[in-house]
Amino acid sequence: MNIFEALRESHERQRGYADALIQTHGDSKERVEAYEQLKAELHAHETAEERFFYIPLMKCESDDGVDLSRHAISEHHEMDEMMEELDETEMSSPAWLATAKKLSEKVHHHLKEEEQKFFQRAGKLLDDKQKTTLAKGYEKEYRAQLEKQ
Repeated sequence: MNIFEALRESHERQRGYADALIQTHGDSKERVEAYEQLKAELHAHETAEERFFYIPLMKCESDDGVDLSRHAISEHHEMDEMMEELDETEMSSPAWLATAKKLSEKVHHHLKEEEQKFFQRAGKLLDDKQKTTLAKGYEKEYRAQLEKQ
């Protein structure tokens, strides 16, 4: 497995959790579960992805790697801020659902951008050995982060 395949597996889970979240209503068990799943998945993925994809890309001899990484990490930060806002908002309020919808849209935008633009550009900066090594590091860190939840 290479780093792109590893990241795509998590991306599919994120899409499912984000879609499920905005289908929930009020302060329900389903909403709590969907939000907790998405939040745990995003946290584990972001942490592992930054360490085993974006930081190594920044170290490549290319401004492209730095630009890609900065943009993606900035979007991770935006998602984290939206989750902080959700944590501080009453789940049954219309404001909570509005923020959840914004988060879902940001997740979908970010994943599409990574898969359709970043991965192709990053694929030219990393060799096959790096792609495999980074995938192993990513998987290990991802699992460790999920266990902390």
